[in-house]
Amino acid sequence: MTTPPWRAAGGTAVQRPSFHPVSVRKNLGKSNSSNTYSTSQAPQQQQQPARRTQFPDALKAYVARTFEDCPSENKAEVEVSLKKIITDAFENETVWTIDWATHPLPAAARRQSTTTSDKMDISSGDDSSPASNTPTKNHSSNVSKGSKRKLSSRIASDKNEFTVTRPDKKYKKTNASDYSYEGPDAFKRLDKRYKRHQAKNVFSHYNAMHNALDSPAFAPIVGRATNLEKRYLRLTSAPDPDTVRPLHVLEKTLELLKSKWKAENNYSYICDQFKSLRQDLTVQHIKNDFTINVYEIHARIALEKADLGEYNQCQSQLANLYSEKIPGGHPHEFKAYRILYLLHTCNRTDMNDILASLTPAEKEDRAILHALAVRSAVAGGNFHRFFKLYLDAPNMGGYLMDSFIDRERLAALAAICRSYRPDIPFRHITEELGFENDAECEAFIVKHNAGNFIKTKESSKDDGTNKIVLETVKALPIIEAAKAVAFKKVDIKGQI
Repeated sequence: MTTPPWRAAGGTAVQRPSFHPVSVRKNLGKSNSSNTYSTSQAPQQQQQPARRTQFPDALKAYVARTFEDCPSENKAEVEVSLKKIITDAFENETVWTIDWATHPLPAAARRQSTTTSDKMDISSGDDSSPASNTPTKNHSSNVSKGSKRKLSSRIASDKNEFTVTRPDKKYKKTNASDYSYEGPDAFKRLDKRYKRHQAKNVFSHYNAMHNALDSPAFAPIVGRATNLEKRYLRLTSAPDPDTVRPLHVLEKTLELLKSKWKAENNYSYICDQFKSLRQDLTVQHIKNDFTINVYEIHARIALEKADLGEYNQCQSQLANLYSEKIPGGHPHEFKAYRILYLLHTCNRTDMNDILASLTPAEKEDRAILHALAVRSAVAGGNFHRFFKLYLDAPNMGGYLMDSFIDRERLAALAAICRSYRPDIPFRHITEELGFENDAECEAFIVKHNAGNFIKTKESSKDDGTNKIVLETVKALPIIEAAKAVAFKKVDIKGQI
């Protein structure tokens, strides 16, 4: 049986490379030929990043809703809360994944109901009157007389702004667009409404919203720290430039971390240092080929140590960086990893999306072709081909397949037990399930409580030899139960 290229003979695992040689780009200077990572030297001067932060459209809509109905006396408090929410989202690298349409507004942004207030809670989408939630034909019976008086006074005072008859279905239909700022066209609708009602209070905080987005709290900083190593600490306030390392220092940090990983192989230390390095890149809004290189190396190291949560965080950020068409990196390699990861999580929806998005160039890449072949083998139940692909996985695809190899082995073993009766030679199982030797195969079967069905059987030939078999009929119920558990408990930690 062929030994996988990323394993050593005899069943003893060896250190698989965490990253692969990268061809040197001419615009980045010379590289050290003795460095197996082939990282390019960085430019000595850092370009000043743009002062305006790129915000998701949904986040802009969230800010618009925050200031829309905010009491004027709470404006300062709301701005502080809003800065903290958005700063935390950038620091946690979740600003593009949070559902801003349903994210709760700061508490101070909501106008409290009093005896003189007639506002509805537009920000949350729920009307103050229970009648608005369950409209009926006799709707007026569900509204108190006091509410009617308030509503009438509101209509009289705001008749030049827009006409409100009652908070029923018709009202919601005709005015829902006025207060719905979700979606990519949110600011277009807001600008149109603003021009039509410049003198109205409902848009008095329109400019305040833009001032908040341009606030120094959201602007990128330029670090001044010179230390190469720094522990990762989650930010609870605005970053201090004196504790943030600039780009030229971060490039030296990466070289130090790579040499330490080769020499010490201390994952706990390396992961902490890489998270700190990524944080310094984020707060300075640095997005270039160096950023991609950092995330790719961290992702490969996380794969080597089976840390799928950390790997998937890196993978998610890499997807964003690749989408911005930043030159450099290995997008094909990591798209292949993504396909294998979706096989691990059994995420059919995202798998269909990624298959539909493949370009002709990607379909010719060896790593992606391998991942697609693995997906096809799993979908068709072709276990013989699946384990051949497992033994010939390019790059670090074998590490990702390790995450779900036991599950597929159980499925294959169940199929074998249903097909071969009453027993099967043990060596055949070892070869079909992609084990390196019989000892590994035996340990796998014992782990899943079927070890008692491994028996020594006398050979049918009169040569005095014996052979080891697995009693398939007796082992089938145990293997089926283990298979059901394996497919039920899918590890999706860190998935975004």
